[in-house]
Amino acid sequence: MQDQVNAVPAPKRIPWNKGKLTGAKPPLRPKHVWSIRTKLQIEGRARDLAMFNLAIDSKLRGCDVVAIRVEDVAAGGYTADRATVRQKKTGRPVRFELSEQTRQSVDDYIKITGKRPGEILFTGHRGTDHRSMTTRQYARLVSEWIGSVGLDPRLFGTHSLRRSKATLIYRRTGNLRAVQLLLGHTKIESTVRYLGIEVDDALAIAEQVDV
Repeated sequence: MQDQVNAVPAPKRIPWNKGKLTGAKPPLRPKHVWSIRTKLQIEGRARDLAMFNLAIDSKLRGCDVVAIRVEDVAAGGYTADRATVRQKKTGRPVRFELSEQTRQSVDDYIKITGKRPGEILFTGHRGTDHRSMTTRQYARLVSEWIGSVGLDPRLFGTHSLRRSKATLIYRRTGNLRAVQLLLGHTKIESTVRYLGIEVDDALAIAEQVDV
């Protein structure tokens, strides 16, 4: 009985997400993408510009973006118009296209840094060229980019970059299967949930088709 009286209550556990906004992060709008791209270009941040452009085009998860090696996108010395990366989460390869502006920014970055096949493409600022940037470092970088154009970093994240082009493709074409392939999802249901497709979206697409 005495032990129960003298027992010190355990400290109250604070939830990891207290004070944080959780849930699916929305995609960036085209105007936001252009604002971030322009700002990085003006500031001469070659690595960040190449990384941002590649993240938008590739539609890869953050863990896959930071793991990209030079030969994945520029095996022949210049950035290819298409590339293939094996996803860490699923182990499945996914192909993606690289726009002209992305190819140019990656080529410029490789030229400035002297990166060669066999090396990690994106590394930190501490001179550890043999080590890739961590996903946490990448997330902080994304928050910085987003905040620099007046957006709330709490509302957006690395998945906002992954969703941006995929969402735009879906809205313009309504081709869910194509988006599934581009995102590397194994199930179409995953793509539906990821894009946040509602019944109204599906009906709007159906109304555009006559049989």
